[in-house]
Amino acid sequence: MPNITTIKTSSDGAWQGDNPLNYAFPLLILQTILVLFISRCLALLLKPFRQPKVIAEILGGILLGPSALGRNQDFTKWVFPSWSTPILESVASIGLLFFLFLVGLELDLSSIRRSGRRAFTIALAGISLPFIFGIGVTFLLRRVVKGEEKSGYLQCLVFMGVALSITAFPVLARILAELKLLTTQVGEMAMAAAAFNDVAAWILLALAVALAGGSSSSSLVSIWVLLSGVAFVAFMMLAVRPVMRWVSKQCSSGHQQVSGDEVYMCLTLGGVMASGFLTDLIGIHSIFGAFVFGLTIPKEGEFAGRLIKRIEDFVSGLLLPLYFASSGLKTDVTKIRGAEAWGLLMVVISTSCAGKILGTFVVGMLCKIPARDSLALGVLMNTKGLVELIVLNIGKEKKVLNDEMFAILVMMALFTTFMTTPTVMAIYKSKSPSNIISSSLNSKLTKAKESQLRIMVVIHEPEGVPSLLSLIESLKSSPIKLYVMHLVELTDRSSSIMMVHRARKNGFPFVDHICKDSSTLYYQNQIVAAFKAYSHVHSQITIRHTTAISGLSSMHEDILHVAQAKRVSMIILSSMEVSGHCWKVINQRVLKTAPCSVSVFVDRGFKLRSESDQMLIASASTSTNNTTTTIATNIPKKVCVLFLGGPDDRQALELAGRMAHHVDVMVTVIKLTFRCYDNHDLERHCSSISIGNDEQEKELDEGAMVELKKMSKEVEFIEKVVENDIMETVRSIGQSMVYELVLVGKGRFPLSMVSPLLNHNIDEQVELGPLGDALASSRDVISCSVLVVQHKEPLQSTSSELLLPKKDGILVAENDEDPSHV
Repeated sequence: MPNITTIKTSSDGAWQGDNPLNYAFPLLILQTILVLFISRCLALLLKPFRQPKVIAEILGGILLGPSALGRNQDFTKWVFPSWSTPILESVASIGLLFFLFLVGLELDLSSIRRSGRRAFTIALAGISLPFIFGIGVTFLLRRVVKGEEKSGYLQCLVFMGVALSITAFPVLARILAELKLLTTQVGEMAMAAAAFNDVAAWILLALAVALAGGSSSSSLVSIWVLLSGVAFVAFMMLAVRPVMRWVSKQCSSGHQQVSGDEVYMCLTLGGVMASGFLTDLIGIHSIFGAFVFGLTIPKEGEFAGRLIKRIEDFVSGLLLPLYFASSGLKTDVTKIRGAEAWGLLMVVISTSCAGKILGTFVVGMLCKIPARDSLALGVLMNTKGLVELIVLNIGKEKKVLNDEMFAILVMMALFTTFMTTPTVMAIYKSKSPSNIISSSLNSKLTKAKESQLRIMVVIHEPEGVPSLLSLIESLKSSPIKLYVMHLVELTDRSSSIMMVHRARKNGFPFVDHICKDSSTLYYQNQIVAAFKAYSHVHSQITIRHTTAISGLSSMHEDILHVAQAKRVSMIILSSMEVSGHCWKVINQRVLKTAPCSVSVFVDRGFKLRSESDQMLIASASTSTNNTTTTIATNIPKKVCVLFLGGPDDRQALELAGRMAHHVDVMVTVIKLTFRCYDNHDLERHCSSISIGNDEQEKELDEGAMVELKKMSKEVEFIEKVVENDIMETVRSIGQSMVYELVLVGKGRFPLSMVSPLLNHNIDEQVELGPLGDALASSRDVISCSVLVVQHKEPLQSTSSELLLPKKDGILVAENDEDPSHV
C-alpha cells in the first residue's frame, strides 16, 4: 500500500518492478474500464424492461461499492483503495459539472413560459405536497435513525423535501420517448411541469447547501450565501446572457470563421469551469454555476448544437458513469438492517409516491385532465434519477445525511424510477380500443382517386429530398395529401431532447433540423425553398409535416401507426446507398407489417426539373399571387415499368398511369415473358406469374394493361422475351442509360423462375426484392433511380406482429383537420 503523501501519477512499468495499481493514473484507467463494463452489461440486461440507462449506471455503482463487490477487502484494497477516492471523485465531478451544463443547455426557458398555468399548477402541487410530507418523514427519521439528530433540523428538512419532490427532467424525457408519450398531452404536460420542477429544485438545493454550509449559530452566513447566489444568477442573466447571444450569432453559418469558432468554443467551455468555481467560492455547489451558465446559451441557432456534439458523448459516455461509481462506493445497502430499517424504507418510498402521485393527480383532475392521464402524469412526475443522486451526495458531503439515511434515499430513487415505465404501461395498456390493423384498409390505390390520394413519405436523410419531391410531383394527376415524416433517432444524447423543443416551436421541424445541422447553404436553398414553395405553387398537393422521435427498434411502429391513423394509400420509404443497415431493417419491418401499399425509393438523382427551375419555383413562393406556376423542361424524363405480372407489378402500373399524365414524363412499360417448351419441345411464350389461380392472375394482369392503355395513349408498350438469366435482362435495361426512373414490383416468383435467380444474391437488400436488388446494387453501372412497389396484402388479425403502438409516439408539428388526426 503506497503512502498517500507520496502518490505518483504514473509508474515506470512492470519490468521496472512497479505495480501500476499503486499509481494514480493507471489505477484510474482500470477503474474507468471496470465501471463502463459493468454499467453497459447492466444496461443490456435492463433493456428488455425498457429502463433508462441511468438505472443501470446507479446499480453498477452500488455493485462496485460496499453493498456487493466492495465487501471483498482484497477487491477494495487493489481496485478502489481509499487514497484513490479523491482522484476518482475529482474526475467524476468534472463530468458532473459539464453534464449539468448540458442539462441547462437543453432546458428551454421560453418553452416553460409558453406552457401555461396548468403545467405550473401541476409542478407546484408536485413540489409542495411531497415537501409537506417530507416534514413528517423528517420528524420520524430523526427519531429512529441513529446519528441523524446531530444534523440541523432545518438543513435536514430542506434536503429531505428536495429529495422527495424533485423530478429528473433528462430521465423523464427519455422514459416518455420510450413509452411513445413524448408528444401527447400527457407527455408535453409532464415535460413542462418537470422543467418548472427542475428550476425550483435547483433553487431549493442552493438554499439547502447554503443552510448546510453555515454553522447553526450563525444564520448570517447562510443569508450572505443566498444573497450572493441571487446576485450571481442576476449577473449571468443580465450580463453574460447577451454576450453568449452575440457569441452564438458569431458562430452561425453566416460567419464562416472556423478559427474564430474554435476560440468561442474554448471560451465557453472555460466559462463552464469559471461559473462552477464562482458558485463554489460563494458557498453553493459548483454544479449550480454550470447549470445557470447552460441556461444563458441561446437554444436557437447552431452554437448550442455544436457544443452538444463536442462534449456530450465524452461526458455522458465516459465521465458521468464515474460519478455513479463514486456514489456507489458511498452506498452501503447493508446499513439497512432489520425490520425497522426496511420499514423506514417502505415509509419513505410510500411517502414519496403518495406526495407526487396524489398531488399531481388531484390537480390534474381539477385542471380537467382525464383521470387516466392524470394518474399517468403523477407516476411520470415521480421519476427520479441523476439529479436525485446529486442531491443525496451533496447531503452526505455536508454531513446532513448519514450512511443509513443515504442508503435508504438511494434505494427510494431507484425504486421510484424503476416503477415508472411498467406502471405507465399498465395504465395505458387498455386505453386504445383496438390495436389491430383494420381490414378496411385493403382498398386499392385506385379508390383514392375519387378524392385525395394520401401518400406518406418517410425521410431520414436530407440528401434525397429533391428527388422525392420530383417523384411526388410526377404523381399529381389528381389531388394529393402528402404526409412528410422525418425520422429522428432517440439516443441518450441531449440533442435528441433539444430536437423535441425545436419541432414543437417550428412549423417545419424537418427543414429546421436540416438548416441548423448543415454547414452549407445548399440545403437551406434547396430543401427549405422546395417545401415552402410546394405548399404555395402546387394547389393540388396538401402537405402535413410530422416528426417521429424514437429508438430504432420501435421506429417502424411510428410509421405504421401514422399510416393507419391517416388512412394513407401508400408509404414511400427511402433506401439510399448512404443509409446504414439499421435503416434498412426499419424498411424491412415496415414492408412486413404495413397496413397499405409500400414503395421503396432508391434515389440516384431523379429530378423533373433542372436546378435553375427549382430556384424559379423557390422564388415563386415569395410572390403574393396564388396561381400555380408550371415550368416544363425541354426533354421529358423517361420512366420505365418492368412488368412480369402479379399484384406488386399491377400496383406499379397504376403508379405509372398517374405519371403518364405529367407533361414532363414519358412512360414505357416493358412486359417480360419467358421462353419455355411444352412436352413436344415446341417453343412458346410462358406467363410470367404463377400465384394461386393462374387464369385469374392472367386476367387481372391483362385487365391492368388494358386499363392503362385506355387511360393514356402516350404510354409505350414493349414486350421483351427473357432468353436466359432474368437478372442480366434487367441489368441491361438499367444500363441502357435511357430511363431516369425504373418502377418494379417487389415480386413473388413461380418455380419456373427460381433457377435463374439462384446465381444471384437476393439477400443483399431484402426489402427491394430480387429485381429491385439487381438494379439497386449495381450502382457503378446503373445510374437510374429505382422505385420498388409492394402491394398491400390482407393481414391476419391473429398475428402478434400486427400489434401497433398507441398513438402516443408521434410528434405532429402541424395540426391536421381530418378526423384521423393523431
